[in-house]
Amino acid sequence: MSIYTQILNAAVATFLWAATAQAQTDELDALYDRLAQADAVEAEGLRGQIQSRWSQSGSPAMDLLLRRAEDAMEVGDPDTAVAHFSALIDHAPGFAEGYHGRATVLFAQGRLGQALADLRRTLELNPRHFNAMTGLAVILSELGQTEEALEVYRQVDQIAPHLDRVETEIGRLSVELDGTAL
Repeated sequence: MSIYTQILNAAVATFLWAATAQAQTDELDALYDRLAQADAVEAEGLRGQIQSRWSQSGSPAMDLLLRRAEDAMEVGDPDTAVAHFSALIDHAPGFAEGYHGRATVLFAQGRLGQALADLRRTLELNPRHFNAMTGLAVILSELGQTEEALEVYRQVDQIAPHLDRVETEIGRLSVELDGTAL
């Protein structure tokens, strides 16, 4: 194969990858737009579709690590879950679900500082990750940062309305801060 053919093949592969990535971004944007306007029943399905896309790394090996970590969480093996999530992060540092999953386990273990760091990294990679935002709000609330927690919950409600816990927490924290429910 000539150098010209190799360069052309690389250029075509790069173009196809970029087009695929843009199509996935456009698809997620459309789902978020629909979610912001959805009623409670439709919102649940849309959240599921978005979460499904979040769990797709683009690499079968990384997706396998994610599944193994989630399986370890399900059977109550947090140390193995953390190990798998950490391996996932090492091999795919741009994949937000690795950080979010590890944050979930770390939070359950009471390791709030580490969980908070992973949630922040999740949100750097995926600023509309409403599950990470909700986790962040829970931790902020537990740390007594009520105003900040309320602000995050309000942001979640804008992105993903009709989450029962979010609406409840907005009401509770509003009363706690100024004595009035919204």
